[in-house]
Amino acid sequence: MIQPVPHIAVMAPYALAQLDAPAGKRLISLSQNESLRPPSPQVAPAVAGALGAAHLYPDPDWVDLRQGLSALHGIPADGILCGQGSMELIAGLMRVFAGPGATVLAPAHAYPFFRTAAALAGARFDSAPERDGRVCVEALLHAVQADTRVVCVANPGNPTSTRIPRADLIRLRAALREDILLIVDEAYGEFADHLGEPVFDLVAGGNAVVLRSFSKAYGLAGLRVGWGLFPVQIVREMRKVLTPNNVALAGQAAAAAALADQTYMRDTCRLTGDLRTGFAGDLRRVGLNVPESFTNFVLIGFPDGAAARGADEALRREGVILRPQAGVGLETCLRATIGAKADLDIAADILRHWAKGQMT
Repeated sequence: MIQPVPHIAVMAPYALAQLDAPAGKRLISLSQNESLRPPSPQVAPAVAGALGAAHLYPDPDWVDLRQGLSALHGIPADGILCGQGSMELIAGLMRVFAGPGATVLAPAHAYPFFRTAAALAGARFDSAPERDGRVCVEALLHAVQADTRVVCVANPGNPTSTRIPRADLIRLRAALREDILLIVDEAYGEFADHLGEPVFDLVAGGNAVVLRSFSKAYGLAGLRVGWGLFPVQIVREMRKVLTPNNVALAGQAAAAAALADQTYMRDTCRLTGDLRTGFAGDLRRVGLNVPESFTNFVLIGFPDGAAARGADEALRREGVILRPQAGVGLETCLRATIGAKADLDIAADILRHWAKGQMT
């Protein structure tokens, strides 16, 4: 029987959310960091219009979308690449700049797909300690090796929900060797844009990229559209590994329409923030540790791994699915997406009753 190549054979499959509710229970999924509401009302007619041309390949240069992104963010259109979610762009960067004999470095509790993408490219993956759930620039720099070729950070972070100040990212890039690529994944960037610390200017140095997604704040997770700003020389190399016509016609139309409705997107972020504040406060009042979040989810810390597993079981018995974080070294934590208020209230009530029995 044919066998996979060695570096694929030793990989573990990417961990998917387990979305099975007990019989008779309504599934309440707070596990995938989806938007709490549908995309802008402008999206549906845009997609419907695009379907009339479904017999044609989509624009391979994403012209309308790139122009909209360029105008909104004040960035050069010729540095923008689009992908099937930011995951395609991360995987492409690993194929171009990592590979056998190279090392990819990320914080200890980084977005798990960084590790997967490194493994797909045949590269070694290293991690650096974090400090109280926050990226530590000094630890990352200390962990750099002679064969380090890529350093990845998610900002804000998944699953930690914390963020790296702009000054620290600038300091990190300045201290890294020139032959190391810094990937800044801002999939949740819109939830922190109100802080006024954009980092697109890092790209001008030629060895950093900034990625974003339409899956979160824009509510287009089901259409898989991501994008990023790249140095022009990296754009040329990435074009070699990206699938032609990669973003479907409907996805491009939806993303362009969602981008044009900034008021709706900002309202989504505001509503998410308000619900997040209330939910986090409910959990803190029963003694759970919830760090300040800059995303559409919260990380919930429990006294130990057994407590986290017990809380997860109590939630699942009622059909409420959160995301355990043992796979990224946070076995004492569960991650909860900010969803509808009624669903958050149910989750908080279950955890309140669980905590009353376990933590008193």
